Amino acid sequence: MSIIILIGPPGSGKGTQAKMLVDKFNFKYLGSGDCLRVNQKKNNFTGKKLFQVMNKGELVPSFIVTKIMGDELEKLREASDIKGLILEGWTRIKIEAVMLDEALNWYQWNDNVKVVLIKISGKESLGRLTKRRQCLKCKRLIPWIGEFKKLKKCDKCGGKLIVRIDDNIQSIKERLSEYKKETIPAINYYKKQKRLIEINGEQSIEDVFEEILKKMKKRKT
Repeated sequence: MSIIILIGPPGSGKGTQAKMLVDKFNFKYLGSGDCLRVNQKKNNFTGKKLFQVMNKGELVPSFIVTKIMGDELEKLREASDIKGLILEGWTRIKIEAVMLDEALNWYQWNDNVKVVLIKISGKESLGRLTKRRQCLKCKRLIPWIGEFKKLKKCDKCGGKLIVRIDDNIQSIKERLSEYKKETIPAINYYKKQKRLIEINGEQSIEDVFEEILKKMKKRKT
């Protein structure tokens, strides 16, 4: 089974590319953000704590992220109709990248894993995040790139578009600083193993997607 791990700085378009890959290959998408939001609705200690931590914009501890990841992979391992997985948001720091490798090895999904890094500059990231919008109704994130810039309302449900509270300059700078401090070592972990596929994220959405497909095809499994 094919596994694609997506990495990139805030605003790099990982979520958009993940959805396009899902549509292209009919793979299952597993994003940490979605899974954490589901778990924060549970009426238990962790659910309530997740609600508090995430609403403050703080990072969820790696042991919680890894536990949730393991639980989700266990469910998927029991399914018989899984063609492949798109994993996004599970490798924020090096230890999470190591734990993900261990998990994929445990579930015997380690024979065809591709790690895709969507690269954009800090300036580009800051520009995109301060201008991107979110649908007030369905919570869909609208990236500030290409044709999406022209949207006056949500292209999926017609809802009103707003700027997220945490998409302010100070918050974004903190997230970018966290990325450099914590995620770059995770990227270097993959790079040292010569597993990293680097993509120029400062292209149109379609061109980024085409580059991903082209480079994944070239990379031997």
